Amino acid sequence: MQCRGNLRPSGRRGCQDCGETYAFGDAARCRCGEPLWFETDTAAFDWPDASGTTGSDVSLGQDTLWRYESVLPAARPTGLAAAAGGTPLFRAPSIEPPDCPRIHLKLESVNPTGSFKDRGTAVGIGRTDGPVGTVSHGNMALSVAAHAAAAGREAVILVAEDTPDSRLAMIAQHDPDLFRVRGDYGRLYDDTLEGDLGVAFLNSDSPLRVVGQKTVAYEICEAFAPDAPDAIVLPVSSGGQASGVWKALRELDTAGLLSAVPRIYLAQAARCDPIAQTYRRGASRVEPVEGEPTAAVSINNADPPSGNRALAAVSETDGGVVSVEEETMIAERDRLAGDAGVSVEPSCAVATAAVRELAASGEFGSEDDVAVILTGSGYKYGASDADASSVREIDRADIPAAVRDAVS
Repeated sequence: MQCRGNLRPSGRRGCQDCGETYAFGDAARCRCGEPLWFETDTAAFDWPDASGTTGSDVSLGQDTLWRYESVLPAARPTGLAAAAGGTPLFRAPSIEPPDCPRIHLKLESVNPTGSFKDRGTAVGIGRTDGPVGTVSHGNMALSVAAHAAAAGREAVILVAEDTPDSRLAMIAQHDPDLFRVRGDYGRLYDDTLEGDLGVAFLNSDSPLRVVGQKTVAYEICEAFAPDAPDAIVLPVSSGGQASGVWKALRELDTAGLLSAVPRIYLAQAARCDPIAQTYRRGASRVEPVEGEPTAAVSINNADPPSGNRALAAVSETDGGVVSVEEETMIAERDRLAGDAGVSVEPSCAVATAAVRELAASGEFGSEDDVAVILTGSGYKYGASDADASSVREIDRADIPAAVRDAVS
C-alpha cells in the first residue's frame, strides 16, 4: 500500500468505545477503561503500482509489512524487525469439504519467530527507546525477547508460574530478563500499566502492537484486490489481533479500497470462551469466566482486556464468534497437518474448525472466499500427543521392498 502525501500517524490515539482522543504519549488505555489505538488519516490510501519498490531494500521492505511504512507510526528498521510480515496467503482445497467455502490460509508462522506477534513487536521496537517488555508465556514473549536481542535492547519478560520449562528455554535463549511470577497472572497486564517502571511494555493490545498486527488484514485484502474476501476468520484471546483486523478494514473501507467489508468471525476454545459466551447472550460487555485447562494454551484468556472491542468488530461487520470443542480442535490440527501440510498450534486450529461449523450452519456457502489467519507454528511447541505408532523400523537391506510396499 502506498499513500499520496505524508500520512504517517503522529501518535494521536483514540478510544473506539467513547470517542475520547489523546495527544502523543504512552497512554495505552482510555479513562473509560477501554484500550486505545492509533488514528490514521486514510483518505489517500492506495495499493502499490505494479512496479513496486526498486533498489537494495526490495527483499526487506517491499515484501514485508514495511510496504505500508507510510501509514505506520515507525520508520522502516534494519535487522530482524525489517523481516516481519509479508506472509503467504494460499488456497487450501485439500481441507475444503463439500459445500464448504473456498478457504485461503494466511500462514503467520513464516514470521521471524514463528507467529503473528512479530508484526506488533517490530513496530513497537521501531517506535520506542530503552528497555521493552511484555506479559506473556508464549509467542509474544518469544517475539519481544528475540527482537530486543536483535536491536541491542534490554527485554523484561513476565510469565506465569506454571509456564512449562520447554517454553522458558525458547524464550531464555535470547537472554532477556525473564521472570516467572507467582500470584494472579491475570493481574500482570494491569500491573505493567501502573506507575513508571522504565520499560515500554508491548502487551497484547498496546496501541503499537495493534497497529503492527493490523497489517495482516492489509495483506489479505491487497491479495484479493480489487475484490475482497467475504470473511476473515481468526482465533481470539485478548482481542488485540481482532482489534487490528477491524482497524485495518475500517481504514481500507474509508479509503474506498474494499468492494465490500469482510465479515469478521472469531474462534475460541470451548473450555475458555468469554467472548463467545458474551456473543451468545447478545451482550456487548465481556465478563471474566472460570476457564478450564485446554490444549489451546495461547488463547486461554479468561478475562480478555480487548474483549469488548473484539465484540464490536464482530457486530459492526455482521460476523460471529464460535466456540470449538477440545476434540474438534485437536482433530482439526491433525487435519491441517495431514491434508494441508501445515503444522499449527491447537490455538490456531480453532479457526479452520470454526469455518466448518459456520459452513454447516449455512453461514458460509460454496462460493464464499474465507481467509483464515493461522497465527502460530506448531513446530515450536511440538505435539506430545502425536501418534507415532505408524513409524516402522527396518534394516537398510529392506529399503527397496519397504518403499515399493509403501507406494503400491
